Amino acid sequence: YFHPQTRGSQGGSKKQVFEAYMTTEDVSHGLKRGELIQGSIRINPKKYHEAFIAAPDGKRDIFLDGTAARNRALNGDVVVVQVLPQEQWKVSSMEEDSSDSEGVSEPETQSGRIQTPGKKTKRPPSPDVIVEAETEAEEQLAKRVENFSLNATGTGISPPQVVYIVEQKHSRAATGFLKFLPDKPFAMFSPVDHRVPRVNVPLPDCPHDFCSRPGDYANILFIVRITSWPDDSNFAEGRLAKTLGQAGEIEPETEGILIEYDVDFSEFSVEVLGCLPQKLPWTIPPEELGNRRDLRKECIFTIDPATARDLDDALSCKPLPDGNFELGVHIADVSYFVEEGNALDFIASRRATSVYMVQKVIPMLPRLLCEELCSLNPLTDRLTFSVIWKITPEGKILSEWFGRSVIRSCVKLSYDHAQSMIEAPDKLFQADELPPCAAEHPMDEIHQAVLNLHAIAKRLRAQRFQGGALRLDQLKLSFTLDRETSMPQGCYVYQYRDSNKLVEEFMLLANMATAHQIYRSFPNKALLRRHPPPQTKMVDDLQEFCDQMGLHIDFSTAGTLHKSLNETLGDDEYTSARKEVLTHMCSRPMQMAMYFCTGVLKEELLFRHYALNVPFYTHFTSPIRRYADVIVHRLLAASLGGWCDTEVQKQASHCNDKKTASKRVQELSSELFFSVFVKESGPLDSEAMVMGILDQAFDVLVLRYGVQKRIYCKGLHGLETFHFHKVGKKGELTLVWAAEEPGKPSVRQVRPRHRAK
Repeated sequence: YFHPQTRGSQGGSKKQVFEAYMTTEDVSHGLKRGELIQGSIRINPKKYHEAFIAAPDGKRDIFLDGTAARNRALNGDVVVVQVLPQEQWKVSSMEEDSSDSEGVSEPETQSGRIQTPGKKTKRPPSPDVIVEAETEAEEQLAKRVENFSLNATGTGISPPQVVYIVEQKHSRAATGFLKFLPDKPFAMFSPVDHRVPRVNVPLPDCPHDFCSRPGDYANILFIVRITSWPDDSNFAEGRLAKTLGQAGEIEPETEGILIEYDVDFSEFSVEVLGCLPQKLPWTIPPEELGNRRDLRKECIFTIDPATARDLDDALSCKPLPDGNFELGVHIADVSYFVEEGNALDFIASRRATSVYMVQKVIPMLPRLLCEELCSLNPLTDRLTFSVIWKITPEGKILSEWFGRSVIRSCVKLSYDHAQSMIEAPDKLFQADELPPCAAEHPMDEIHQAVLNLHAIAKRLRAQRFQGGALRLDQLKLSFTLDRETSMPQGCYVYQYRDSNKLVEEFMLLANMATAHQIYRSFPNKALLRRHPPPQTKMVDDLQEFCDQMGLHIDFSTAGTLHKSLNETLGDDEYTSARKEVLTHMCSRPMQMAMYFCTGVLKEELLFRHYALNVPFYTHFTSPIRRYADVIVHRLLAASLGGWCDTEVQKQASHCNDKKTASKRVQELSSELFFSVFVKESGPLDSEAMVMGILDQAFDVLVLRYGVQKRIYCKGLHGLETFHFHKVGKKGELTLVWAAEEPGKPSVRQVRPRHRAK
């Protein structure tokens, strides 16, 4: 993108806006001496002048105040920050005024500030270190739970600032609008994402009639890539990459989202496709059959969404004479086709994940592999990696086997099919009610297998939650699309039912079993997935807020939190809505789960998965859509007799980055389709529950759609006045509405003021 300038190299007479970067040598020495801190920068999407990086102790965040302190770093970049040494920090308590309040979901009243030695000030000039700030700036507002400020008064030391960019994780691409500037050789590009700076774009890059008809382009979206950002300018410099189309339209907006988040949606090259079998239809070579456990005669089937075409997991459940079951999870053997080091492996490792949008999927692997060669399609021989247990009806595992296998799925069930089987255990299904199945496994045999799996899954699930697991179920919006135009025709909240839980339970079991197996075999090289506990200060403040509201939520462990959220939260018609709001609030202190190499972390305690409450966990069950699972398959194969030479930690970090980006793209796609749906359908009336109070706005959860929206008081029609104040950790917003009829008094509305029963 650009070569960092080093200190002392600016020259010239132009006014310097940003500090020149340190030299690589100075950065290396500073990090070793503990004078500098390295981490990923997170910029608040709603307040672009606020940014954070995690402090080394993991208990607090360095706060970077203003764009100058970021020193041209963009969201997600790995940066080095200069900050006062910790021994110079001094804590003092201080009251925040209400104008700084961010909301009750992560509330604040008092903040413990760190001050450097010298004269005390009632209010330091800028807060520099914030304890327990957000962990996912893309998903949450940065809530100032407890502020730590390095007050440099009298010390001659500047507040924290970026002094070096180690790795530019941000794509340097942005979607936005072009503005014509008379008498300038460039146009001004204003990104939609305010965390990205405005960019000067050379006029020759712009459309040929842009200068003569700039008004024609007022609503046209463009993609611009930043090429440099001089230290003497608030504006970056860049080149116009593409004209997308009309703002607000699905395809231009979608393409913009993909480019901004660096999602590779190009067609797979001839070289990549050449890595796959060229002779079709492909059949399993006889020598490969001889190296695998043959399960083709077993009753094995898939359960997936009705529209799924990449079927990468199948289940089996065979009753044994002793009353126990032989239960299997069979996963597509993607690593057989994706050979380590070839062109296909390279592109898969770079993409790292399939990206699911409302109207399309950007696959990690070519469709020939996703939907044909590896997909566990019914009545077709397919290569798999299997985990097979001998298990009691109560869910106690008696034995375990891992190995490569070959299966022939006897039927492709949808979640609806499996759900109907669970809900009608005694029904004799007719042939036209279910998909075609193999003759040697009649439908009643498959029905009984589904019922047995459901019964065992219920036991396993109950044991997991009794053992202290947590699940924060948030509403997921789904859409019905017009087949021809792909425009949204309707939307609904996705129903998570027993058939979903059945599949999830055995995928969890297989992932946990695989984690143990590869860690036993490769204690310094296993790819696992850890989930750190939530940030303690944010949890403490949320606990205090809930106590004030009369909500009895126990945050002491994952298990107690799960139990609290699943007990009755009131006894009125809004009980379920109250649970949804609390679930959203409780998700905010949660940290992200992440892939890691076991050789990097020395303490096993750090391996734990907080939400699942298990010591070891990994991803094994979705290798068609996740590259991490491909690595795990290779490690598992090596543990059974083989070799794996993957650079695990480097790939784990890349998978984390791509998974985060994929999640954000999915959310933005859903938001785009919802906005188009509302625009096309006209105003929609729906009940909403207040879930956060700010000084001039409030957040609501729209109950019918599970959508969060921020409502600004100044934009409310018929609102006379409003007033905000705080009582402890609870924000209270009073709205005064104009009378509906002349002569009648105004209507006073206070939120929140009720307590849960």
